[in-house]
Amino acid sequence: MIQFPKPDAEQYYKSYVIRNFDVSADESRLVFTSNMNGKLDVYAIELHDEISYPYPLTYQGQSSNFIKIDPQGRHILSGFDHDGNENYYLYALRPEGGVPFKLVEAEPTDKFFFSSLSEDGQRLYYGTSQNNPQFLNTYVLDLVTKEQKLIVEGKDATTSLLAVSPDEQNIVYGKGYSNTYGVSFVRGVDGAEACLTPSADEEQLTSNARFIDEDTIIFTTDYKAEFAYVAKYTISSGTFEALFEIPQASVSELYWHKQSRSLYALTEKGVEDALYVYALDTGSLEELELPTTVVEQLHVAQSGAVYILARGSVDPDNIYRYDAGKWTMLTRNVVLGLAREDLVSPETIRYTSFDGMEIEALLFRAKDELANGHTIFWPHGGPQYAERKHFRAMFQYLLAEGYNLFCPNFRGSTCYGRSFTKLVEREWGEGPRKDCLAGMDWLFEQGISSRDRLFVMGGSYGGYMTLLLAGRNADYFRAAVDIVGVSNLFTFVNSVPDFWKPMMDRWIGDPERDHDRFVKDSPITYLDQMVNPIFIIQGANDPRVVKAESDQIVEALRTKGVDVEYLVFEDEGHGIARTENNITACRQVAAFLKRNQG
Repeated sequence: MIQFPKPDAEQYYKSYVIRNFDVSADESRLVFTSNMNGKLDVYAIELHDEISYPYPLTYQGQSSNFIKIDPQGRHILSGFDHDGNENYYLYALRPEGGVPFKLVEAEPTDKFFFSSLSEDGQRLYYGTSQNNPQFLNTYVLDLVTKEQKLIVEGKDATTSLLAVSPDEQNIVYGKGYSNTYGVSFVRGVDGAEACLTPSADEEQLTSNARFIDEDTIIFTTDYKAEFAYVAKYTISSGTFEALFEIPQASVSELYWHKQSRSLYALTEKGVEDALYVYALDTGSLEELELPTTVVEQLHVAQSGAVYILARGSVDPDNIYRYDAGKWTMLTRNVVLGLAREDLVSPETIRYTSFDGMEIEALLFRAKDELANGHTIFWPHGGPQYAERKHFRAMFQYLLAEGYNLFCPNFRGSTCYGRSFTKLVEREWGEGPRKDCLAGMDWLFEQGISSRDRLFVMGGSYGGYMTLLLAGRNADYFRAAVDIVGVSNLFTFVNSVPDFWKPMMDRWIGDPERDHDRFVKDSPITYLDQMVNPIFIIQGANDPRVVKAESDQIVEALRTKGVDVEYLVFEDEGHGIARTENNITACRQVAAFLKRNQG
């Protein structure tokens, strides 16, 4: 019997990511963004061919924030940034691909966000920081005449266009005050507007607006509720009506299928998603069983075929089609050279935190024959996000190296109700940190890990929490890995993108009013207590957690003689997109952990 060697990190990263997709009106073509060639580019698959294979449409190697195929197939619209800087511009591609053509000239720091495309494909609606970097404006661009018109001017809150009526006489736009507070309004061409919910003054999160006809808007809201449900607003009568809810779950995305008069509703509940179909005329609600656990994007074709971009714990990103009662995988993205049973699915566990609150977490156990007795504690990013049952190549590689992984959805995580998500607001460093410590204590009590066999690693807010734990609770673990983490709240609030700044007070607080808490919750305050080895990874072009956040703590730690390693990728932003960089980071993380096992 041949004994094959254990796979290297490279093998796990030969599976690829898919960021977004669109399907042509006749369903003959699927277009999507992927790093199949090691860098993010746009690819296509001909769906009507008996044997289909993805082929590239671009070769510039940049991230895309949306893809939209012209209804008549004349071109493809997309947005591209540069090396992770998230300054996306609007471009058009020939149907055959090639060099993207810039649709709107802009300064290097301007950002553009796709909103909507008219039914005839002639008018493009988009949001932009151009001329209004803090609150954003919305424009409509006539793709034939090149005429631009201002639709919504952001004034007192960050604005976004959510929907345009079929006759383009009404729009729905949102005002965002924080991740948990956003109000939506309908506005007519005469300028008259109304809030979609009974009160614009009550804190709520209202989004996902869809016109089902000229007079009726369907949307999601958590108005007077813990979880987002589906509601209806009738323009002519100004009436609000709740349509349906899913118990203990939030509706995260809606798709209106005109031909069957059905709503497709994607829901989030803890670590998994579910998909429902609601018949508007009868009120019947049916769940469609998903092929995997987490859905990133939903599309329903005129024929009624359902397309999703989804992934699971042992399933990399794939696009699936549901038709004739079954799901078909269209992209066939797998982990090279490994069967699903070679990979590790997590257990969902719950533990009690310091104040009696129940916290849900995912526990990945390394296979017995590979286990090295050490555990990696992973606080997720966001912080208003959740670690869910979705594929991470780094997780599966580290599991194969023998490490368990523990991923808590501490207070502030999404998917557990509005009140739970809000618990991190202006409270970044206390409650969530204590939830993490309670999770570590649970690992110790269960005999899964111990203080001398535990590592902490996280990215973004998870990197911040890693650094904070390294400073305040260094006795809980051996070493730490911080990926693009915040080190100083005072510098962070002033360095974020301009359109984030209006929400920073609600999200983190005010550096003057909350000075003492900013000091207490900033990792850099605790340099003297950071005695464990630390490995820091940063993207040079990161617009969210800028490189200076990592630079300052690396310099300060080195001055104090702390063992700190620093890896900077010059062609990355907030996270790592390029395959070769991911492989480098993964190998170096594994080497760092092995050196510090003791």
